[in-house]
Amino acid sequence: MGDRSRLCSVWLGSETGILKGVSLSRKQAFNFCNTSHLSRDQEVRALCWGDAAESELLVGCVDATVKTFSVEKGAFTESRRCGDPAEGCFSGLAALGGGALVTCAESGVLRVWREEGGDEPVTQLDAGKNVCRMRQSPTNPNKVATGGKENGLKIWDLQRPEQPAFSAKNLRDDWLDLRRPYWVRDMAFIPDSDKVVTCTGYHQVHVFDPSSPQKRPVLEAEYGEYPLTALSLTPDGTAVAVGNTQGHIALLDLRKGVVRGCLKGLAGGVRGLQCHASQPLVASCGLDRFLRIHSLEDRKLQHKVYLKSRLNCLLLASQDLEEGGATSGEAESEVKEEEDEGDDVWDAMERVEERQKRKTTEDKDTRKKRKKAQD
Repeated sequence: MGDRSRLCSVWLGSETGILKGVSLSRKQAFNFCNTSHLSRDQEVRALCWGDAAESELLVGCVDATVKTFSVEKGAFTESRRCGDPAEGCFSGLAALGGGALVTCAESGVLRVWREEGGDEPVTQLDAGKNVCRMRQSPTNPNKVATGGKENGLKIWDLQRPEQPAFSAKNLRDDWLDLRRPYWVRDMAFIPDSDKVVTCTGYHQVHVFDPSSPQKRPVLEAEYGEYPLTALSLTPDGTAVAVGNTQGHIALLDLRKGVVRGCLKGLAGGVRGLQCHASQPLVASCGLDRFLRIHSLEDRKLQHKVYLKSRLNCLLLASQDLEEGGATSGEAESEVKEEEDEGDDVWDAMERVEERQKRKTTEDKDTRKKRKKAQD
């Protein structure tokens, strides 16, 4: 199993509790789990790297357990309980230095756990109800952001968890002086700045700047008419990719708030979306059971892999996604990349012309009688 896992550059979590690894160079996917004991309680809701070397994966499951997967060994090495399933599914999972974990449940309970020891968390705070997402800052691991339905963006410093370091205000009332609801679905820290970009269930994209005195968005944009579910920043940080419940993905310019272009090919709601750290690529997954890799330059589909299960989340390795080659003696391929042969099939089919309907004797008699009646 270790030979397979070392080839994988894309990792995905499914509703059936299977951790899936994809090797784009071999165009294969592998399942890493005990398929004889699968259940809905093991549904994967969150993925993150356990260390900077990307040798371990942290897998957050619905039953409030966090499993550690070794990429070198190709197997799960540890499992620990982090909270109570009654508090809701994981809305975020992150790793701190020294092997500590950060977990956040939908109920808003955010905890910090030590590497070894104990069922009691080191730190616990309340991020508010109905939390949809928690994200960690890539430059400052002790800084996390949370948000949810009727629960605005909050930025927390885990070293001073008594109160949020930043708490966003609600949007201004509309032109009818009616309150505008807010529903934060995902967020990301913009590199080389203090700004945070969010997407909402009301098809909005907002940029907040904690360094400014304004606690409302400094940039507002909209895309489509359906709830946005996931976002990811491009490597240069000037644009953001957003996906919605209808399978639409668009690139929005964060400097002007306009749509740069759209990515095509999806057939179900987007649940996972991530831009590669160095390559101009974006990966997406969701309800249609496909992993798709699009180019950010020409927005064309580069890879399409069918993975048999509905997918909740994905995680990209920082290395080149197509690194790695076939190893001798291996013939396993649980899932192969599906080729788009639909157009070829339709082109090869024989064309059938519609024949003209014959005139029956009854129709002729009816027309004669109608003509005589008119005369």
